[in-house]
Amino acid sequence: MTSMNNAAISLEDTWVDVLHKARRGQELSEADLAERSGLTSEEVLSLLGGTLVPAHLQQAGRALGLDPERLLSLAEGKYHPGPIDLPAGMAMFTTDWGDMKVHSYLTWDAATREAVAFDTGADATEMLDFLRSHQLNLRLLLLTHGHGDHLFDLDRILEKTGAKAWIGVGEGVSGIATFAPGKEFQIGNLSISTRLTKGHAPGGITYIIHGLEGPVAIVGDALFAGSMGGPKVSYADCLRTNREEILSLPPQTILCPGHGPLTTVALEKDNNPFFPTLL
Repeated sequence: MTSMNNAAISLEDTWVDVLHKARRGQELSEADLAERSGLTSEEVLSLLGGTLVPAHLQQAGRALGLDPERLLSLAEGKYHPGPIDLPAGMAMFTTDWGDMKVHSYLTWDAATREAVAFDTGADATEMLDFLRSHQLNLRLLLLTHGHGDHLFDLDRILEKTGAKAWIGVGEGVSGIATFAPGKEFQIGNLSISTRLTKGHAPGGITYIIHGLEGPVAIVGDALFAGSMGGPKVSYADCLRTNREEILSLPPQTILCPGHGPLTTVALEKDNNPFFPTLL
């Protein structure tokens, strides 16, 4: 939670996951990748199965539009965002969802004690306990997207707190108020702006919190440290909206993903293999 050690949180995706996401997103078969990369079918299958041959990995990465050096760095365990702390007035909660761990977040105004939650995770018990122990009044529950691991405990949070839930238009979750990207929310001295980051989900939203010690963006599954969410809707939209709406934020912006460690805009611009041409 607030005492979490970011350096100890495993990356959400391995280099093999990155390869598979890029291949599937571009609707390439193993044979297509072999033809495009100049590797043999056996070499591609071995690579996709997790056998690291650096030269083969870099060839496949180039063929998929990934940065080959960043991809190799990821494969060799040389990239992790390391220690990053949330600013005062924020907390992160991590719960188990099958074999995954999913994060939800809380921010609040110290003067008014009004709070905003971002996603619910699989179990909101710790978040609800935190709200009670810190005498916080949850006013809003803002959802990054409509996948089950991000809103599983929605009803309990709303019943216990009386908060109002919102989700981006296009997500199609029954009973939750929707809004168009660009809407701003206000809680005490905090303002929260919204940007459309679709591709993993049709109406995925990134929430940017203003009024803390520094800029923070709640990105859901749009972007991970060293990777990004699977292109369930559109690979092209994943790449485009991550570039335009998240990686265009100030370099020091802390990025809070739905899975894996916290990261920053600067770190992802320098290290994420999906975005090789960002300066």
